[in-house]
Amino acid sequence: MYQSISMVNYSSVLPGLPCNLDPLTETYGIPFYLQYLAHWPEYFIVAEAPGGELMGYIMGKAEGSVAREEWHGHVTALSVAPEFRRLGLAAKLMEMLEEISERKGGFFVDLFVRVSNQVAVNMYKQLGYSVYRTVIEYYSANNGEPDEDAYDMRKALSRDTEKKSIIPLPHPVRPEDIE
Repeated sequence: MYQSISMVNYSSVLPGLPCNLDPLTETYGIPFYLQYLAHWPEYFIVAEAPGGELMGYIMGKAEGSVAREEWHGHVTALSVAPEFRRLGLAAKLMEMLEEISERKGGFFVDLFVRVSNQVAVNMYKQLGYSVYRTVIEYYSANNGEPDEDAYDMRKALSRDTEKKSIIPLPHPVRPEDIE
């Protein structure tokens, strides 16, 4: 299926590669990728095909407050090239990020996904994630389209024995209300 899943070489995931041609995958500028590599290198994982072709990647970070039981892993981007989808690669990348978050003492892993991206929402649900809250107009639109809402989805880790981190909020929030 894939040759290796390993720490990333930044040149492998720069914007414009096949993994980022999907309009639902957020593409960032080079400084953004480099910031993640400098601060959270263990949360930047790639999968390569036997010939060295980039199949997909995940990038994330650790953030939050331990005192308030909000220390967690965050998935910033998960992308799999179209020709490598439906092979379980996204699930494997998510599992690896979850394991890193467990080792770092996280209470949960979270991510944001477009409400309209039902394929991704369903995949995350199959992986044990649930909708924690809706964030109104989280994604900026292009071409005069309206901004799009996001789901903040979470999966509790073993440190959150009471699963407090995944109790859904009763009302939507705005991006500026997110800590």
